[in-house]
Amino acid sequence: MAGCNAFFYGTLMAPRVLYRICYGNPDPEHWQANLLTIVPAILHNFRRHKVRYADYPAILPQANGSVRGTLVTGLTPMDVSRLDRFEGSDYARKKVKVRTLVKAGDGPEDIIEGEEVETEVYVWISGMDELEDGEWDFAEFITEKVARWAEAKGKGTCPIFTGLRRRMSKFVRELEADEY
Repeated sequence: MAGCNAFFYGTLMAPRVLYRICYGNPDPEHWQANLLTIVPAILHNFRRHKVRYADYPAILPQANGSVRGTLVTGLTPMDVSRLDRFEGSDYARKKVKVRTLVKAGDGPEDIIEGEEVETEVYVWISGMDELEDGEWDFAEFITEKVARWAEAKGKGTCPIFTGLRRRMSKFVRELEADEY
């Protein structure tokens, strides 16, 4: 990844999930957590989608769209390797430019765009038929699903196997769609 930084727009916006993937532990040692800097950012000309039958989103280019997420700096080449495995073959890393988001006052409307940063992001490459039109909901993920992703201990719940579960769901849908 460019300069060992990345823009995340889904499950990896949750620090405990990010730490689980990079360090193998959702609650890393203090010194490990301090290796990463996580700041709010925005990616223009993309749109976030729900991935059908999955807990995670995808992004695709879209003129005049924007996706809020986090810019993470301090990643190592080993972290990037782990992130590549985590994201799997449905995504490809692409170079993009994001803008950091800066609080300029006390209200929620007082967030302004700051510095432009070149980074990389995982962009969906598995086709529109796997995506829903609706926006993925980070708040819902945090309240209902993050514990399963951060604390996963086995094949049945580990996010590393999410891609396999999604592909199995796709296979089942295709079987159901076949006319006998």
